[in-house]
Amino acid sequence: MFIRIQKDKCSGCETCIDSCPYDAIVMKDGKAEINELCQICSACLSVCPEGAITETEENSDKKEKGQGAGVWVFAEQRDGRLADVSLELLGVGGMLAEKRGAELSAVLFGSTEKEADELIKWGADRVYHCSAEIFSRFNDEAYSRLLSDLIRQYRPEIVLAGATPAGRSFIPRVAARLRTGLTADCTSLDIDSETGNLLQVRPAFGGNIMAAILCPHTRPQMATVRPRVMKRSEYDSGRKGAIIKVTADNITSRTNVIETVKEVSGAALNLQEANIIVAGGRGTDGQKGFDLLFELAGVLNASVAASRAAVDEGWIPYRHQVGQTGKTVGPKLYIACGISGAVQHLVGMQSSDIIVAINKNPDAPIFNVANYCISGDLFEIVPMLTKKLKEVKGL
Repeated sequence: MFIRIQKDKCSGCETCIDSCPYDAIVMKDGKAEINELCQICSACLSVCPEGAITETEENSDKKEKGQGAGVWVFAEQRDGRLADVSLELLGVGGMLAEKRGAELSAVLFGSTEKEADELIKWGADRVYHCSAEIFSRFNDEAYSRLLSDLIRQYRPEIVLAGATPAGRSFIPRVAARLRTGLTADCTSLDIDSETGNLLQVRPAFGGNIMAAILCPHTRPQMATVRPRVMKRSEYDSGRKGAIIKVTADNITSRTNVIETVKEVSGAALNLQEANIIVAGGRGTDGQKGFDLLFELAGVLNASVAASRAAVDEGWIPYRHQVGQTGKTVGPKLYIACGISGAVQHLVGMQSSDIIVAINKNPDAPIFNVANYCISGDLFEIVPMLTKKLKEVKGL
């Protein structure tokens, strides 16, 4: 789409200039003209008394609009085991498919039929499965080639993948091959009630706003979703579906993955798998505050996390950071100590089952998302909580 001004109709009244929130309309030789700042918001269309401003559809807008059906989830596997984000995507994918009255499908590369059958039990209606040797280790070139071919053949309306290192590596290649849009690092997905388009929500401008993004003119609509943001669907051991075998006879790659080396870290740092997390922010006031949090975490057998403010101060390493520029977590219990609740941090932990917030500021934004709010000094509350838990556990 683009906005067009018919100069033969323009009277030069300048009414349209005041209507534009982007300063995209200027006067030139007594006539209104659109410049490169135009965001196609259409605010100017209704104000022109001469009807000189129109919205024009380009050929590219008509290319694939309305084509395709079904919701696809790329099911990532690691060493033959389904990644948790794949099951989370089936949960939100099922909701989207229900609203669109369509089937939910999963795409699985390089695993066994057992995992393909598990995807059906987690909610997929059908699974496109390729177990070729070339997919035994992740290779973004091979993955992008086959997934692109499958999308062209079966034409899904929506394609979802995890915003993991693998997803971030090859999904943009798929979108580029298909010449369609891609919204990365989504924290929420829904179907727009008016247009039926996929409503993709993600942080923007450094997390200061939450942007709702649509891809109205091309298909498929593609998005990557942060792990631990969505909830899994219900597991049904008796659920039946179709497993479609896919061959990779024509798939080649210019590179070969020889070995994958895993980073070894302690269990306490595995934040995305933790059931209980104790997190600290600027209110911990440095090492003395985090010493209290580590003691509490030890009693709860929990992991210790931090906000970006605490990491930027150098009080704790980056690998503990939760938020937009850190890890996204979804534990059963999240205890936020001295964390104000900036949107950048909330994005990374708001899907936790239970959130307990401790902050001496009663108006802290973190209290708006917390299940239990404690307004007070963490240097008094945390030691009392640790002492009581030790008594209960007999430590």
